[in-house]
Amino acid sequence: MVLLYFVAAFSVVVPAVVGPLLAYGPVRRLARGRLAAKTRESVAGLVTTLGRPATALAFVLFWAALIVAVFWPVGLLAHSLEEAVDWPVLLWVTDRRNPGFEDFNWVYTALGDRDPLKIVVVVAAVFFAPFWRRRFWIPLVAILASFPLEQYVQAILSGMVNRGHPPTGLGSYPSGGIARIVMTFGAIALFAALTWRMSRRWHVVLGTVVLVMATYEGYSRIYVQKHWITDVISGLVFGPALFLGYAVAVCVLAGRYPRQAPPEPELRESAAAGPEAAGTAPGGVPDATVSVAAAQAAAAPAP
Repeated sequence: MVLLYFVAAFSVVVPAVVGPLLAYGPVRRLARGRLAAKTRESVAGLVTTLGRPATALAFVLFWAALIVAVFWPVGLLAHSLEEAVDWPVLLWVTDRRNPGFEDFNWVYTALGDRDPLKIVVVVAAVFFAPFWRRRFWIPLVAILASFPLEQYVQAILSGMVNRGHPPTGLGSYPSGGIARIVMTFGAIALFAALTWRMSRRWHVVLGTVVLVMATYEGYSRIYVQKHWITDVISGLVFGPALFLGYAVAVCVLAGRYPRQAPPEPELRESAAAGPEAAGTAPGGVPDATVSVAAAQAAAAPAP
């Protein structure tokens, strides 16, 4: 019984420590790497050709298909480990549960259920919309879309793997409760970062809070025996992986990714020198007199 309490504390402390370490280490290096640069170039080309809304939609559909392709064989592997891993863990937890602590975990694990998160998603979308003024439709569409995106991708994977569920619960592969926590509260954290000016430290704090919530959701699902442990482990990878593609699509839609390149030095110097230096009249229209005079001065021989 004491060991289960230790695992509960472990599921909170570890992501609280590992989250910032990943954000300032591997994640930062990956964001500055060659793959990220190639992705930015590809997305920029699509934005130029299709526009931002179509590019965001195309990217999120491509990412969802990629997630299905990757997690399908992972699900088959999880299914093959049912006898060797899932059943021993289920029986071990069954023998060591405490009724009082079980009640707490039943309350917490309900946070990842569909019904309460539907309310959270709607409230979040309505809350952020006024802050975006004329682009109010972006949080309305994007935050509301996070829920069906997770639900249908998870349902597709569950049907393809079709591994069943523990006899004590109805949870299937991968853990949808974990993925819904990541997608819902991750979307809220993402729009908080897009709506208000925040330092990188606050971005890391918000991401770490979502990670801790998702990790303990996984623990609670094992404790109340709603999921096999391999469903939970897969969900802890599936949720953040799906959210990554969703976050990129939202940033494309909002005009935050990829960022436009700054103007060339020559253009900045011309703009700083005033409209006359660029052969433009003060009204912003090219001035023929200024342009002709400049051409004659350039063609005249030096005295």
